[in-house]
Amino acid sequence: MTNIVNLFATPTQPPPPTTGEVYLVGAGPGDPELITLKAVRLLQEADAIVYDRLANPALLEHARKHCDLVYVGKRKHQHSLPQHQICALLVALARCGKKVVRLKGGDPFIFGRGGEEVDHLTEQGIECHIVPGITAAIGCAAATRIPLTHRNHAHAVTFITGHRQHGRLEINWDLALQKDSTVVFYMGLSNLAEITMQLLARGCPADKPFAVVAQGTADSQQVLVATVSDIAAKLQYHPLPSPALLLMGDVINANGYAQQLAAQIGSGSMGEEKAEQGGNKVLHNARHQKLDEVLSDNLEAV
Repeated sequence: MTNIVNLFATPTQPPPPTTGEVYLVGAGPGDPELITLKAVRLLQEADAIVYDRLANPALLEHARKHCDLVYVGKRKHQHSLPQHQICALLVALARCGKKVVRLKGGDPFIFGRGGEEVDHLTEQGIECHIVPGITAAIGCAAATRIPLTHRNHAHAVTFITGHRQHGRLEINWDLALQKDSTVVFYMGLSNLAEITMQLLARGCPADKPFAVVAQGTADSQQVLVATVSDIAAKLQYHPLPSPALLLMGDVINANGYAQQLAAQIGSGSMGEEKAEQGGNKVLHNARHQKLDEVLSDNLEAV
């Protein structure tokens, strides 16, 4: 812990008299313009920004020249830092007297592990603040014109994680099968076949509309539309990159726009060359390089 504190302390100045603060900031779903004015102001004022893979790298352009930029992104089975070390890092930065922005894709409290970070900061006596962001479900719905609720089709909407925990899907299937509702599965792309199989086995109508929105709101957004019975096969034929959101419900067919977007995949007009990084440039300058090297050497002790 001493090493990480020393990394962010300024040796030529006395220790700051007060502890800093941490702001958990929602970066929105992908489009860098879908972020709040408050979030932009905090990025401009921050002494350190700890950011995720799903936060658009273009947002880091708001950072001050000497702001510390620390990447803690996660992919499936590939975590640059485990969660407990991310929490420890936030505490260490704040104890250096820094104003810290924890920049998280979407909204910090919608499957973003923001609750865990707030708990840890509070236990350590660090003041923290939450700045909400547009969660992926809202952003993808707007980008595809799929209304999550609709007077004629859906009276409720449910957000469910499609991610495995302890090797199995922990899904409330009764909740997912509610009548007259829209269901949104986060982090379920790799488990799509199992999710749809379980839905069908529990009585979901085979013709229930189902959509996959990959890299929603970004220039490289791609959409597949089918039914719960054939979306998995269609995805095999047209593989999509992550991050991707799964949507199920009659609202998918409400206006036909999602189908128009899906037709672009078959025509080859979607920007495949941008798929790997969502069409965004990856910022990696001297600040990143220095922090990457030191963090990899010292954070194991945190």
